[in-house]
Amino acid sequence: MLTYTIIPVIIGVARERKFMDQPNERSSHEEPTPSLGGIGIFAGTIVAVVLWTPFDLFAGMQHVLAAFVLIFLIGVLDDMLPLSPTKKFAGQVLVSVILAYKSNIRITGFYGVFGVYDLPELTAFALSVVAIVGIINAFNLIDGINGLAGSVGLLACIAWGGWFWEAGSMALAVIAFSLAGAIIAFLKYNFTPARIFMGDTGSLLIGTVCAILAIKFIEMNYKLPQESAIRFGAAPAIAVAVLILPVYDTLRVFVRRIVQGRSPFSPDKTHIHHLLLDLNLTHMQATACLVGANVLFILLAIALNNFGMLTVLGVELAVALSLTALLQFLKRRG
Repeated sequence: MLTYTIIPVIIGVARERKFMDQPNERSSHEEPTPSLGGIGIFAGTIVAVVLWTPFDLFAGMQHVLAAFVLIFLIGVLDDMLPLSPTKKFAGQVLVSVILAYKSNIRITGFYGVFGVYDLPELTAFALSVVAIVGIINAFNLIDGINGLAGSVGLLACIAWGGWFWEAGSMALAVIAFSLAGAIIAFLKYNFTPARIFMGDTGSLLIGTVCAILAIKFIEMNYKLPQESAIRFGAAPAIAVAVLILPVYDTLRVFVRRIVQGRSPFSPDKTHIHHLLLDLNLTHMQATACLVGANVLFILLAIALNNFGMLTVLGVELAVALSLTALLQFLKRRG
């Protein structure tokens, strides 16, 4: 309710102060649009988290909140100024270090893949920082059409919020459902015709929350008894399925740019949502297709869970590559 109420005010202030996202050759919109919707998402999320989180059950919550505030400030500054890529990246690394070091949000093992169960502490810390930064940037990069980043974030928060609820982890369930509620309110104003964009403020926050939920899901799942009804044998593959769109699309465009001899951070219009727009789909049609595909990946990963993590990951990659090849084929034909 707070997000729903405050966003019209943000739209008015952004228009008055000229905090607008101007169309350019890489944009998928044609009209100047306010880009501070992430402020509304942050406000609704943080107030709900502070009101309802059982702090006595999550000792590291103050550090998580500190990370949220820091990523919020990075996003706001980038939406208004903007920040240089170096400063923005440094801020993301700092947020990741706070989460991995102070809140103990770490990937500590590989579920026995390649014979690796427990990782050395320094390796676990470094891997976790890389993973958190990667997921944050992945959500930032898919925020290119109306409703997409918000819808993918909403799907992830509902999926993991329900799992944490069943697992008895109320603090993480509150974080997931708080962000989900804020995103639902935001999407009311972001669906075509979009009255506001979430900007980096919103996409960085969603990426941060999803990184926390993904890592905690993998770690908590591993510690559950084998007979638990909510335990997944291939939990890392399930986590990848939940985040398949931002993770796969980011890796895909990075590899493509490097092969072409360009910086992986150089901008272009080769993301999967751009391929769908090139097929003359509208923003909302493209978003619906991608979110629907994301749901199917999750169901596929759950169905194949007992076949082992490497098998599930291999199937996910094969299906993702096949669908991308199909889109590129249809684009060439068109």
